[in-house]
Amino acid sequence: MFDVIIAGCGPTGAMLAAELRLHDVRVLVLEKDTEPVSFVRIVGLHIRSLELMAMRGLLERVLEHGRKRPAAGFFAAIPKPVPDGLNSAHAYLLGIPQPVIVRLLEEHAIDLGAQVRRGCTVAGFEQDEEGVTVELAVGEQLRARYFVGCDGARSTVRKHLGVGFPGEPSRTETLMGELEVGVSAEDIAAAVAGVSETPFWIRPAVGGAYSVVVPAAEVSDRAEPPTLEDFQQQLRTIAGTDFGVHSPRWLSRFGDATRLAERYRVGRVLLAGDAAHIHPPAGGQGLNLGVQDAFNLGWKLAAQVRGWAPETLLDTYEAERHPVAEDVLDNTRAQMELSVDEPGPRAVRRLLTGLMDFNEVNRYLIEKITAIDIRYDFGEGPDLLGRRLPDIDVKQGHLYGLLHRGRGLLLDRTERLTVGGWSDRVDYLADPTAALNVPCALLRPDGHVAWIGDDQQDLDAHLSRWFG
Repeated sequence: MFDVIIAGCGPTGAMLAAELRLHDVRVLVLEKDTEPVSFVRIVGLHIRSLELMAMRGLLERVLEHGRKRPAAGFFAAIPKPVPDGLNSAHAYLLGIPQPVIVRLLEEHAIDLGAQVRRGCTVAGFEQDEEGVTVELAVGEQLRARYFVGCDGARSTVRKHLGVGFPGEPSRTETLMGELEVGVSAEDIAAAVAGVSETPFWIRPAVGGAYSVVVPAAEVSDRAEPPTLEDFQQQLRTIAGTDFGVHSPRWLSRFGDATRLAERYRVGRVLLAGDAAHIHPPAGGQGLNLGVQDAFNLGWKLAAQVRGWAPETLLDTYEAERHPVAEDVLDNTRAQMELSVDEPGPRAVRRLLTGLMDFNEVNRYLIEKITAIDIRYDFGEGPDLLGRRLPDIDVKQGHLYGLLHRGRGLLLDRTERLTVGGWSDRVDYLADPTAALNVPCALLRPDGHVAWIGDDQQDLDAHLSRWFG
């Protein structure tokens, strides 16, 4: 019997498996595909995801395979510079091939002791008071205490669970791909600068190709994969040139279908990643949202398995992450409205383009897209309460270097407090020189500030609330 079975070994499932293994949870990941995907799509890791990689000691390994880009121009592809005041040591976008980030996270989970079985399709499951029985398409049955569906937008787990997936079907179509170009970077920049109202982009990708996103309009049949000629036609229509695009690495089409699961948990079965929410790729938030789901859920589910979770801890997963997904769905809806080639949306796009010349507006939108604006509701308190703590300087180097084990951390500038009986799950650092403007901060394993103060009795109450 396993402690947790995970359906799906994409970024969300692999990240979740690794987080559980940090706490010695027995994990099995089931992946229906026998081999990883072969096509090379470049995805972007945003600021918050890069911070999470740093927290687990993965960042340097990930950086070796990616390409840094400025943290700008994400919202509706409106070209603006990087705003001042992004409070992160990792304020950039990392473009990385999707198969590579999946492989790195899967290897990380396996290195920590997770089991991964490929070619295993989940046919159904039944849960009872003691656990979940998972049935594979080949007839084999497996048993676990908890089961998590990380199996994508068409999630078998979600459907079998009977959880509603309300939202809107796709209305507009967009072409996306990576192609080589036949003109200079200067020519591209000049042509792009001449297009102000119709959203599209053509940007450098890894390995010399360019990432191209352009409205599909009426080209070709929705049921058929897009062609190079489709991209050439749309680029000529919008930019007056097709930039000499050729030799596509991959081409795809996406719509603006937007849906959110009504619940993230039913008993011993949970949902994460695309199984819980789908939305257009505007702003490049999908993979990041799923990885961040896993980071939020991992330590809480591990606490439940290990027997020290407070009664309501696992419920906070849905309470915290469902509103975050709602916000992502809303901002992608807004971005897709700005992509409609009609007078009204074009007028709103011009207005927003002007407003984004104000640094505060530009930063607000970048912080939203990159998920560093998230503040979980932990009750009344200073603004830092419920937010993630940046990778500040501490006497041992950088804060995130202390979080590799996935434990809580008390950062004590007063040198007077203690974690007492919670020392088996919460680390302690006394450091009056820490770059922090509060006396003490209690961090959860996901790096969010769970308590601020300098009173031991109050601290003990919050240690009990979060760590049992």
